[in-house]
Amino acid sequence: MSDRAGLGDSSVVVEHEARLELRHHFADVVQQRNAASLGMWVFLATEIMFFGGMFCGYLIYRRDYFASFAAGSRSLNLKAGTINTAVLICSSLTVALAVRASQLGKRRQLIFLLLLTLLFGIAFLGIKGFEWRDEYVHHHVPTFDFSARDLIRDNPNLNIDPQSTKLFYSLYFALTGVHAAHMVVGIGIFTVITLMAWRGKFKPEYHTPVEIAGLYWHFVDIVWIYLFPLLYLIDRRPGA
Repeated sequence: MSDRAGLGDSSVVVEHEARLELRHHFADVVQQRNAASLGMWVFLATEIMFFGGMFCGYLIYRRDYFASFAAGSRSLNLKAGTINTAVLICSSLTVALAVRASQLGKRRQLIFLLLLTLLFGIAFLGIKGFEWRDEYVHHHVPTFDFSARDLIRDNPNLNIDPQSTKLFYSLYFALTGVHAAHMVVGIGIFTVITLMAWRGKFKPEYHTPVEIAGLYWHFVDIVWIYLFPLLYLIDRRPGA
């Protein structure tokens, strides 16, 4: 029994010496990859609970103050929101292709796809910043300078309460702001992943960081897929 244990220990040592990316507290690369995947899924579960609470609060207030929320939704830039949705869908595609390129050991293709993902992420934040600036110009930021006069004027058929409209914008900035913060984190992660790919850190036998980063990016994209209809499409009709 002791001889077998000694042989097992020696094989682990040999693998650690042969695989520099293998951390000392894991027996092999498979165990390390499974642990990393499990850790990311647990983290994403906590993120789902975090965003889920915000979504629940939003849906409750939307039910109670539908007219004011509909007026606020109509004032949002639907074209910018649609473009951002398309941008994030494209970024999910480039991430998926990047993971596949890392699995096949295609270093140049991987770097190109990672750079495209970063470009899409930066474009999303730029468009979102343009939207926030537009809301600031129209005094829709929920501060002491908030005004709903233009919403009341443009929606004479809706019974709009300025205070509940202010609540809509509070939730809008909270939800999109937290999402944008996650995008900033994602861009930082993919910047590091791109540098690692440039230095040739990934190969078919080891590409776990690309896969884990991809899971995070897909989650952030999915959150926006829910945010877009909830915020932008509450009461959109022809001419609305």
